[in-house]
Amino acid sequence: MNFLLRVSRFIDFLNEKIGTTTYWLVLASVVVSSGNAVVRYVFDTSSNGWLEIQWYLYSGFFLVGAGYTLLRNEHVRIDIIVSRLAPRTRAWIDLLGGIFFLLPMATIIMWLAWPVFTDSYALTEYSPNAGGLLRWPVKLMIPVGFFLLAIQGVSEIIKRAAFLMGRIPDPTPRHAHGGDAPAIEGFLPNEGEK
Repeated sequence: MNFLLRVSRFIDFLNEKIGTTTYWLVLASVVVSSGNAVVRYVFDTSSNGWLEIQWYLYSGFFLVGAGYTLLRNEHVRIDIIVSRLAPRTRAWIDLLGGIFFLLPMATIIMWLAWPVFTDSYALTEYSPNAGGLLRWPVKLMIPVGFFLLAIQGVSEIIKRAAFLMGRIPDPTPRHAHGGDAPAIEGFLPNEGEK
């Protein structure tokens, strides 16, 4: 179990770093969107390439940041019910949901998205819009995003199983119930080291 917990901490560390990096995609999307709007209204011109960059960045934020969102326990769920359950009951729900729903769904989407990306890459597919961009970079984000989500799902399953076995405290991030997220032991600084 110690080896699995180390794997879990590494996955958490990886998704934490990737997730905080994707914040910059939000800023880039806002800058591109604002710049495109200003150019369109002031100079009465626009470019399909700039419009596509906006949704590429936006897609990247949501797809590549999916594992980070799961790490932070911020995915959509029925918190009004789940928050009232005992920690062990929540852990069982997360464990079984991860095994029977999250991992199969993420694996299937990743598996089905990979040929879509490879075909687009092999054909050097471009947008059909005039001035459009290459399509394969945005199509690559789908299998990459679901891979990061799947490995974070594995990490969450490991942590819930360890909690149910009494090996670690409740792994649910404190901010999911109104506090800050706990530091990921061994990889991220503790509160006093920030």
